[in-house]
Amino acid sequence: MTRRGRILSWTGGVLGLLLLGTAGAGVWIYADLDGNIHGADIGIDGKRPVNLSPGSKNILVVGSDSRAGANAKYGKGLTTMQSDTLMVLHIAANRKWATAVSFPRDSWVQIPACTRGNGTKSAPHHFKINEAFSIGGDSGDINKAAACTIKTVEQNTGLRIDNFTSVDFQGFKGMVNALDGIEVCPKHAIHDKKAHLDMEAGCQTVRDEKALGYVRTRYSVGDGSDLGRIGRQQEFMKALGEKAQEKLTSPGALYDFLTSATKSITADRELAGLKPLYSLASTVKDIPSDRLTFVTVPNYYREADVPTDHANVVWQYPQAAGLFSDIAHDREIGVAGKKKLAEAAKNPVTAHSVRVRVLNGTGVSGRAAAAAEQLRKLGFTVTATGNAPAADRTTVGYPAGLRTQAEVLATRLPGTKATESSGATPGEVTLTVGPDFSQVP
Repeated sequence: MTRRGRILSWTGGVLGLLLLGTAGAGVWIYADLDGNIHGADIGIDGKRPVNLSPGSKNILVVGSDSRAGANAKYGKGLTTMQSDTLMVLHIAANRKWATAVSFPRDSWVQIPACTRGNGTKSAPHHFKINEAFSIGGDSGDINKAAACTIKTVEQNTGLRIDNFTSVDFQGFKGMVNALDGIEVCPKHAIHDKKAHLDMEAGCQTVRDEKALGYVRTRYSVGDGSDLGRIGRQQEFMKALGEKAQEKLTSPGALYDFLTSATKSITADRELAGLKPLYSLASTVKDIPSDRLTFVTVPNYYREADVPTDHANVVWQYPQAAGLFSDIAHDREIGVAGKKKLAEAAKNPVTAHSVRVRVLNGTGVSGRAAAAAEQLRKLGFTVTATGNAPAADRTTVGYPAGLRTQAEVLATRLPGTKATESSGATPGEVTLTVGPDFSQVP
């Protein structure tokens, strides 16, 4: 139940409980709950990734940290809509396994041009990944918030997103209250003004604002990172799912829980309803628990590349690219893959440690300098720029012994492969810019 509890809870909040009670509910109850679920008309402009594994499903799940209405107390001066938790649930085409990938909200990524609530376009730029939700949702429009988030995830991962669902803060609180609270056991006292939380150490049952504060708290626990919060949220949702299956035996308690859950859900039109959510839950329920894999995108603190940045993380390459490629091609990560990612995370090859010589193979003046500037902003160490013979496409060459460093660079450039070259400058990776070179994600 541990993995299943987490995945069912986060894929819409209501899914696990649908398996317990709604199948036998009365028609009016079903219609009432079904009507609570908000459907979003999501339109995504521009070029999108190709679906490389027909039959599989990539579902983007957002925990919405909205600051409107009852949620306003959790932050002042913030844009209307914020994403607190972000993950992609991949369900294999054969329905025999699934992988859930969490994205730290402090991930420093390229935010593409998105349509704001007033219809204007934002400019492409690099920032925390959760900003995408607030750019599209700056006027409270969930459709545009979802569209910008999907576009950002797709362009940074190469994954085609099939469905979207979000769960709002206040609905989460209602679910916890319907269960008479959830027990948590913090090892240390927590005093976090931003999360409106004061807790002593030791096991205790939390509900209402304390439950929200506990899953939101960050700066007053551990190292204050978003990575620690992801772990706490996963454990909390695990406990919520387990208690729900244990406690919700009475129709009244089940109805209260489901009412809160369904009112908190927004999904794309294909997924917005009890029937499609029930179908999704049934699919996940039939997957063996040892084939449900939870991973966080491999990452390290951006401070290693940009010493002045103490607040964000960057994805670890080539591991992140490999993870996204496996999911795109419907290849199972599994326990072995998860262990491999964990092992590589112990000694990441940072962008700053990669020395790059940038050469212009386009014949157009200034292309090497422009590419070099992009790489510097990402933390790479650019040693020199120059010209090269005309090249049909962008290439990455490296001398013996620098394969890993070359792959760190090449996997940041979609469609580019690293190739060993006897003529490469010792100690450096050579990027030859071709006419296909574009902005680095």
